[in-house]
Amino acid sequence: MVRELREKSGLSMRELAKRAGISQPFLSQIERGVSAPSMVTTYRLATALGVTPGDLLPAPESERVTVVRADEGLRLPVGDRPDAAVGRALHMRPNSPLEVIEYLVEPGQFIGGWFESTGVTGVYVVSGQLEVELVGVGRIRLGPRDFVDFPSTIRDRWHLVDNQPAHVLLVIAQPR
Repeated sequence: MVRELREKSGLSMRELAKRAGISQPFLSQIERGVSAPSMVTTYRLATALGVTPGDLLPAPESERVTVVRADEGLRLPVGDRPDAAVGRALHMRPNSPLEVIEYLVEPGQFIGGWFESTGVTGVYVVSGQLEVELVGVGRIRLGPRDFVDFPSTIRDRWHLVDNQPAHVLLVIAQPR
């Protein structure tokens, strides 16, 4: 899907890689299906291509109703590090402004990279504790059933609290 969108936009591999802040060889691996991009890389590519992250994924079989069972959902690592927490995409489809990703974060997993996008971001803590750090705002500590939302253009990163696991839902509403 990345290759098709890149070619449609008239970008060279070199230009898209530069805009997305990744290497051209890594972009080539993504386009050939040899490597899967992390969530951060997916968002960078989407921004560089002027599409939503869901537009970079294959379309679901049904355009109307999608059920994601507990053992299903596209796995998206938070970052490119080997110790990165892995999210499960519950809703991320082409032409949809809504993205919902579930994280079961264990102590020792990397979740602390800075992230920004477009639209509005919401973070809901199902269980455990999470600290959301927002540039220019500060740190917000969230416990079970707490929720915070903010413009996705504010850079944010997460921290586990007291080295305990957390179950978190990330919701991003992209502008259309």
